[in-house]
Amino acid sequence: MASSGSGYDLSSSTFSPDGRIFQVEYASKAVENAGTALGLKCRNGVVLCVEKPLLNKMLLPNSSRRIHTIDTHSGIAITGFVSDGRQMVNRGREECASYEETYGTKIPTKVLGDRLASYVHYFTLHGSLRPFGTAALIASYDPETKDHALQMIEPSGVSYQYYACAAGKGRQPARTELEKLNINKPDKAENIDVREGVKQLARIIHLLHEEGKDKPFELEMSWLCEESGWEHKGVPRDFIKEAVEWAKKDIAEAQDYESDEDEEMED
Repeated sequence: MASSGSGYDLSSSTFSPDGRIFQVEYASKAVENAGTALGLKCRNGVVLCVEKPLLNKMLLPNSSRRIHTIDTHSGIAITGFVSDGRQMVNRGREECASYEETYGTKIPTKVLGDRLASYVHYFTLHGSLRPFGTAALIASYDPETKDHALQMIEPSGVSYQYYACAAGKGRQPARTELEKLNINKPDKAENIDVREGVKQLARIIHLLHEEGKDKPFELEMSWLCEESGWEHKGVPRDFIKEAVEWAKKDIAEAQDYESDEDEEMED
């Protein structure tokens, strides 16, 4: 009975006999069915990228955004239930404003992640509430320590810092592709920069997208880097277009190379 969730999935405050909270697992499943969100920590900044499905041909491309600025030096990307994500965005803005008003400095990256994670976790503790059906990727910069960070908050309220992370339906194959990038070399000069990071994230999103099966999508991208003055801003549209063209060309060349190899093996 416990494996199916029957009788133990009516409240997020109830554990099953084998130690599972099914309401939290259902919330995580909602995230897995949503568009892919990627985050990448580069040597000179952080890049966020979200695949936003266009559910209707009459939708305006810039409506219902998935990436938001919550402070001058902080941005957040959401995937899952967009309405739940908006509550996390609003809470993030409140935490940033409250910390600066109280202490007179920008909120440190770890404090921001911990506070948002605690807020999400609170909704898994009470039977009258339900967990958030969204995952959030946070890009932030601390002016005091001159350090930038990438964090991800899951529906369970767990928060980790990453070199690169992924959420949504393409999470597993995206992680495989992200692990191939130079992002955690001992010599930081060997790691990729944000401009290369934008291209690689665009390539991964298009690589995972299946034409004819998946819905059309809009690519949302932002960065927090030296080039933006360490302010969270959207990646210029011209550069996104250039990155997408490069990504499609790179994927096509890789597919042609694989086809040639297969033909040689058959011969």
